[in-house]
Amino acid sequence: MNKVSVWISALRLRTLPLAAASILLAAGLAAQAGIFNVLIFSFALLTALLLQILSNLANDYGDAVSGTDNETRVGPTRAMQTGLISQSGMKKAIMLTTALCFISGLCLLVVALGSDLKSWLLFLLFGLLAIAAAISYTMGKVPYGYYALGDLAVFIFFGLLGVVGSYYLYAHTFNWWLLLPACSVGMLSVAVLNINNIRDMYSDQAAHKITLVVLWGRKSAFIYHLFLVLTAPLLAAVYLMNSGTLYYWQFCFLLSLGPLGKSCLSLHHAISKDLRDGDTFNKELKNTALSTFAFSALFALIFIPIN
Repeated sequence: MNKVSVWISALRLRTLPLAAASILLAAGLAAQAGIFNVLIFSFALLTALLLQILSNLANDYGDAVSGTDNETRVGPTRAMQTGLISQSGMKKAIMLTTALCFISGLCLLVVALGSDLKSWLLFLLFGLLAIAAAISYTMGKVPYGYYALGDLAVFIFFGLLGVVGSYYLYAHTFNWWLLLPACSVGMLSVAVLNINNIRDMYSDQAAHKITLVVLWGRKSAFIYHLFLVLTAPLLAAVYLMNSGTLYYWQFCFLLSLGPLGKSCLSLHHAISKDLRDGDTFNKELKNTALSTFAFSALFALIFIPIN
């Protein structure tokens, strides 16, 4: 594998659709309100993708340094753990990506907020928190991903801030109803992380990494997974039914429930058999992430004005 291929693999580009989900959904809601702005959308999307890449690189670094990633790993190959990228090389990539996140975020705020000082200060804080969260998930002296806080962080940044925060950049106002679709995409994003943690439960236990799955066990984590997957579309449907004129075709976002349901059946089988090879979980992790993206994209499309 050449150096370019190694770095492309380390960026874990397959995770980017999930990072884009909340930005797409917020864009659809902005279109519904007649306030969509292509520049805000472009910089919001770029910033979200860069933050996801930053998180991927930091996760590769943190898990390798802590020893969580080792020869027993059943997930996708990690660059530092296998020696394909050096520790110093990964540090430089993390610093570069952090700088790009900051620059992209500043461009977003300039375009969206203009001279609104109060909003600038608030979103500058949100941006710094997002960068810190992306880095400290598995890096640093107290990586919060090792203390069962990963689910909460994903729900906040991929759901609440991703949707409600992005919408505020278009509208400069807060709408409580938007918490419903924000929670929907947040819960589905957490479901993706939950599959990852179910897959890694035994290696996480050995490395003393605490996740909700480690605390609860695989069977209870599956019940939690069902709650996330079933509640998310219900919240989105409630928002839709209270958003004005309603057409049956607007429920097309529920088509994503088919693949999600199939993934749940596959996960149930793997958990009941206590499978540990990772193949089933890797497949359903990918399917659930793509289904989350499809859910958000379809939900956004139903609000785009036809004429």
